[in-house]
Amino acid sequence: MSELIYEKSRPGRITVTLDELDVKQVDFSEDLLRQTPLRLPQIAEIDLVRHYIELSRNAFGVDNGFYPLGSCTMKYNPRLNEECAALEGFTQIHPLQPISTVQGALRAMELLSESLCEITGMNAFTLQPSAGAHGEFTGMLMIHAYHAHRNDLKRTKVIVPDSAHGTNPASAAMAGYQVISVASNSEGGVDLDALKELLNDEVAALMLTNPNTLGLFDPNIEEISRLVHAAGGLVYYDGANLNAIMGIARPGDMGFDVVHLNLHKTFSTPHGGGGPGSGPVGCKSSLISYLPQGSLIKHNGEFSFVTNTPESIGRMRSFYGNFLTNIRALTYILSLGSDGLKDTSLQAVLNANYMMAGLADLYPVSYPGPCMHEFVVSLQKLKDETGVSAKDISKALLDFGIHPPTMYFPSIVHEALMIEPTETESKETLDHAINVLRELHALAYRNPEEILNAPTTTPIRRVDDVLAARHPILKYNFE
Repeated sequence: MSELIYEKSRPGRITVTLDELDVKQVDFSEDLLRQTPLRLPQIAEIDLVRHYIELSRNAFGVDNGFYPLGSCTMKYNPRLNEECAALEGFTQIHPLQPISTVQGALRAMELLSESLCEITGMNAFTLQPSAGAHGEFTGMLMIHAYHAHRNDLKRTKVIVPDSAHGTNPASAAMAGYQVISVASNSEGGVDLDALKELLNDEVAALMLTNPNTLGLFDPNIEEISRLVHAAGGLVYYDGANLNAIMGIARPGDMGFDVVHLNLHKTFSTPHGGGGPGSGPVGCKSSLISYLPQGSLIKHNGEFSFVTNTPESIGRMRSFYGNFLTNIRALTYILSLGSDGLKDTSLQAVLNANYMMAGLADLYPVSYPGPCMHEFVVSLQKLKDETGVSAKDISKALLDFGIHPPTMYFPSIVHEALMIEPTETESKETLDHAINVLRELHALAYRNPEEILNAPTTTPIRRVDDVLAARHPILKYNFE
C-alpha cells in the first residue's frame, strides 16, 4: 500500500523557493496568528510528483478503462470541453465584477439555458443548482411554493416509484413532504391501478425518471401525467436518464412540469470526486415565477439577474452556479448539434441492447425486452447455485480492468447488477466485457473460490465494509 504524503515527509526538504516579497509587508496582531506551526509535509519536488502520479495510477476512472456504472452514465469527457472551459475570457472573470463587463459570459449562460429548454421542452431554466440532488431539492421547493401560492396547503404528499433513485424520496422529505411509494407493474413501469389508489387532493407531485432506473421507457407516461394533473398535482422529471432520449422525446411533451438535469450524466462534464457538479432545473411557464433568485434575464439587449421576484423560492447557492462546468456542457451541446445529440442517444441505446443480448442467456434480465440506455440483470440464480453473489462478480471484474456495474440497485431486483455501457464505448470494448462476464459465470460453477477471493491484482483487495463504515480513519495521526 502506498505511503501517505506525511509518511514521506523529511525535515528540511522543500519543493519550492518563494520569491522575495515585492510588496509592503503587513504585520498582524498576535491574536490573529497561529500559535503552533502549520503541519505541512516537507518533501522534495520529485518525490511530490512521484507521489501524486502513483496515486493517479491507483485510481480508476473512465479514462483508464470500461466504466459501466448503471444510472450514473460514466461517459468519456471530450478534451474540447476542457479547452473551452479554460479560455481566459471564462477563467479570468469574477462574479462580483460589474454585470456590464461579463455580458459575453452571460450570453453563454443564456445559450445553455435556451439549449436545455429546447432539449427538454421546458420554458425556462436556472443554472444555480450544484448537482443533481441539489436540483431535485430546488424543483421540490418550487412545487411547494406553487401549491402554497394557490393556498392549496393540504398537499403534503409526494409519490415516488419503488424503483426510484434514493435521492428522490430524500429531496421530497427535505422539502417537507411525506413520501409515498407506488409499486411497479410486471413490465417495470408505474402500476396505473396502484397510482390511481394513491392520487387524491393531498398529493403535491409525482417524481419520475423516464426511462426509469430499470432502463425502461414507460409507455404509459402520458396517461400517468394526465392522472396526476387531474388530481391537481404536478409531475417532476428526474433527468438522470436523459442520455437515452435526447432528440427523440422531450419531458415537456410527456407532461412533466419541472425537470432537473445531471450535466455530468448527459452532457459529458466531469463526474465523481464530489464535484464540481451541475444540476440545472427547468420548468413550464406556470412555474417560472418560483425559480431561484439570481436567475438570468435579458432586457433591452442587456443581461442581468432576477433579484426581486416575490414568489421565488430564494437563492439556492452563492452566485450563479458552477460556471465552468456549465461551459463544458455548452461546448458539448454546440459541438454535437441537434443531430449529434440524437445520435448520442441512439448509440447509447444500441450499445446497451447489444450488451444485454450478449449476456441474457447467462445473466437473466430483470424485465425482458428492449432496454434503453441501461439494463438490470439478476444474479440470484447464480448465487443460489454457486454461492457467488453480484458483489463477488463485481470484485472479480476489477482483475480484468473493468469497473464494476452498479450493485444491488434498484432494490426491487434481487442480486442486481445495473449495466450502462454508454455511447462512447466501441464494439470491441463491449465484446471484451461480454466475454469477461461470460467467463466469470463459467468460473463461478467451475471454481467459485477463485471469484470469492477476487480481486487479486488491485493495490487494495477486499476491504472490511462494516469496519470502514463504523470506524473510518478520517485524519492522519501525527503522534
